[in-house]
Amino acid sequence: MMPCNPPGSRLVKFPPTSRGRATGWVLAGTCIFLAMTSCASDPEGVEPSPPLSPEEAMESFELADPGLRVELVASEPLVQDPVAITFDAGGRLWVVEMLGFMQDIEGTGEQDPVGRVSVLFDDDGDGQMDRRTIFLDSLVLPRAVGLVDGGVLVAESIPLWFAEDLDGDFVADRKTLVDSAYGGSGMPEHSANGLWRGMDNWIYNAKSQYRYRREGGEWIKDETEFRGQWGIAHDNAGRLVYNYNWSQLHADLVPPNSLDDNPNHIPGSGIDHGLTLDRTIFPIRSNTAVNRGYVPGTLDAEGRLLEFASACGPLIYRGDALPESYRGDAFVCEPTANLIKQNDIVQNGFMLEAQPTYPDREFLASTDERFRPISLAPGPDGALYVVDMYKGIIQHGPYMTEYLREVTLDRKLDQPIHMGRIWRITRENSGGGSEWESAAGINRAKVPLDQLDPVALVGMLDSPDGWTRDTAQRLLVAWGHSPGGGDGANQARGGNKKLSEGATPVATALREMANQGSSLGQLHALWTLEGMGWRDPEVYLEALNSNHPVVVQAALRILEPICREDRTVREAVGRFVQSEFAGASPLVQMQMVLAGDALAADVVLPATRHFLEDYGELPVARDVAMSSLEGREMELYEQLLANQGDSPGVQHEEIFAEMLVTAIVNSRKTRDIRHLLAVARDAPGDWLRSTVVQGMLNAREHDSLPAIALPEKPTLFEAADTDPLVAALQHRFTWPGKPDIEPEPSGASFEIDPEQMALGRQQYLNLCANCHGTKGEGMRRFAPPLKDSEWVNGEDYKLAMILLHGMEGPVEVGGKRYDIPDILPSMPSFSTLQDRDIAAIATYIRNAWGHSNQPVSRGRVTGIRFRTQGKIRPWTAGELDTLQFSLSD
Repeated sequence: MMPCNPPGSRLVKFPPTSRGRATGWVLAGTCIFLAMTSCASDPEGVEPSPPLSPEEAMESFELADPGLRVELVASEPLVQDPVAITFDAGGRLWVVEMLGFMQDIEGTGEQDPVGRVSVLFDDDGDGQMDRRTIFLDSLVLPRAVGLVDGGVLVAESIPLWFAEDLDGDFVADRKTLVDSAYGGSGMPEHSANGLWRGMDNWIYNAKSQYRYRREGGEWIKDETEFRGQWGIAHDNAGRLVYNYNWSQLHADLVPPNSLDDNPNHIPGSGIDHGLTLDRTIFPIRSNTAVNRGYVPGTLDAEGRLLEFASACGPLIYRGDALPESYRGDAFVCEPTANLIKQNDIVQNGFMLEAQPTYPDREFLASTDERFRPISLAPGPDGALYVVDMYKGIIQHGPYMTEYLREVTLDRKLDQPIHMGRIWRITRENSGGGSEWESAAGINRAKVPLDQLDPVALVGMLDSPDGWTRDTAQRLLVAWGHSPGGGDGANQARGGNKKLSEGATPVATALREMANQGSSLGQLHALWTLEGMGWRDPEVYLEALNSNHPVVVQAALRILEPICREDRTVREAVGRFVQSEFAGASPLVQMQMVLAGDALAADVVLPATRHFLEDYGELPVARDVAMSSLEGREMELYEQLLANQGDSPGVQHEEIFAEMLVTAIVNSRKTRDIRHLLAVARDAPGDWLRSTVVQGMLNAREHDSLPAIALPEKPTLFEAADTDPLVAALQHRFTWPGKPDIEPEPSGASFEIDPEQMALGRQQYLNLCANCHGTKGEGMRRFAPPLKDSEWVNGEDYKLAMILLHGMEGPVEVGGKRYDIPDILPSMPSFSTLQDRDIAAIATYIRNAWGHSNQPVSRGRVTGIRFRTQGKIRPWTAGELDTLQFSLSD
């Protein structure tokens, strides 16, 4: 393979790496084509990648578990270009078909309204779909469908619609606009999608910062944290799971929006938590038709993709058709490599991580290049369903490199089009249905949920199958808000009767389930009542006595808004926290602290201190503590300071003290700020003064905020001539008679964004300070210094590469060699971080501790991430020393 090097291109040379990865050249800057004839050529007269029939395609599958089997559910022409599916309560399959996507190599007709949502029917009950009805057509690039109260949500290219079938023929009769800007850009790979109903009755989305809910016939659009790229799901505790094409698995460690209660604090953890750094995949065929195939290290010597390039469609398996060992595992699609990865999820307190189930193979892989698993779904039978777009081209045109274009045409992957399959994965010896029965003796395999009355549906909340519980909850919440819900619906909408006083059969059944069901039954019963709008706190207070942490957590979440309105409830929850905190599980302790902003200070502050004593070294624990402290930051700061004394605390205590200072300054309360300035002035040790000054510098600063007015000049600022941090700080304040002091020019040809610096310091303290020290001084047995390090102040691309992929082995800093046992064997990768965060960390350490260097932009990190795709092992100093790299934003 010879490098093609057009004029003006720039080269990056990588050293040899593992798994037979070919050494070569990366062209940085313009996209160019490398003719990979050794991988793409085929015998004469044989079509390179012919489309296979469903029967032939099934022969191409390899399952890691011989006890499982793959079954065909539907194929073309019954289904074409499927991208998402969901089952309704009657077992009918709803399919989103994106027929307009890449109909040829040019992407012709992409904006044509040819997409649709279809409903597939299995008339004879054999597990294969027999016919379809087009529910809604004339759509532009539809990407998601969600079954909701009274109709169906459909996400088109940009708008979000609520479609209603008014006569029961499975054809939409009315389409109402919910959100005209739902999809954002409209680009398939970078637009909102998912429409996933969370356990808390909100509808969440990937690639979006909004969630939706219907109340009183009106749609509510609420801001939430930004999550993921394509696909979203939740686990049995209700935690949301999602991913990015370059990072296979992320999750929420805390409930949505729970860290946003304190406007004086900006959280940097808890949401979008990367569960694994592992990106390795094991295809069983060559994958030369991948967008980055020309980047050395992307493919091995046999042309197989080495790591995730298009991770999507994550799903936590919550069914009961596969063996018990599968329950709670995470499955991730990789369509460019024609496979699905399985991960074991490990929980430690309130922390989560993922580990690959198989160290050297995948859960499902195919030798068929057109097998494109793009999303996964649960089904009524407890099986795992795979949406296979079955398409040669899955790279969107605007992002297609010349290399991929040539390989695609050479391999004839541009035709045919409009194919597609839905597959089911179940046990080899499966009898075709669950044997579980509700307490009323109802087997869901024999009676569809849409044929059950509300009391029978309550029994289904106890099912071992997640789809059954979710669907029963959705139907009950819809019934509770319907006119036909009768007295139960009236009570659900806020009636005054308590569950213990003349309640309807449905309400009685829900209370019994909340008290006596399994942990999952209790959990869903609580969220069903919440979704119905039930405000009587009695059942939620009773749930605080559950033996299951996830149930207690849910009860606390539901009670929190009630506490703000009802003093009696607030006091009852406060007593519970005070009496049970010490013996509670970490998950419940975390939720107790999160609920603190609705409780009295004498309840939440001791609980917060105890929580920090046990978990304060974790960034998420510090963010949890800060979230409930609005208006109480100074009180806790003084308590911690009184306990601390003059001696410096452990590192995470100093970090948290700095976070408190930042929040106090963000509150702009002059009295508290003056007190902090006095603390810094009189501090007996440098550590205390540093936390105050640095914390103040981290506070918000932008043109719309005037300088903080003080009655007189703080004496701390007398040190401005000798302390550059103090000098920088005084520009944040004004006082009577203060002269107009312009900041002295740095002499640099660049400007540093203070918001990027603040974000960089926040992330540095969260992720790096435990090994490198809060001042970049390095820590014996952990990591070398960053202050005055040539690795920090030198070429920015090397620093970005280290942050993206890690570094191992001996390293020289300032003329001193560092190696084990003086430092750890390797620095971990931060590849799960967003490019914005990596750029901020790099910019911060390049301009902290007396450094002055050009900032690193988000776009530069994005480019470096792209060019170093395929780097799995950490860098060594020798590799980076010999690396040639040139890249512009």
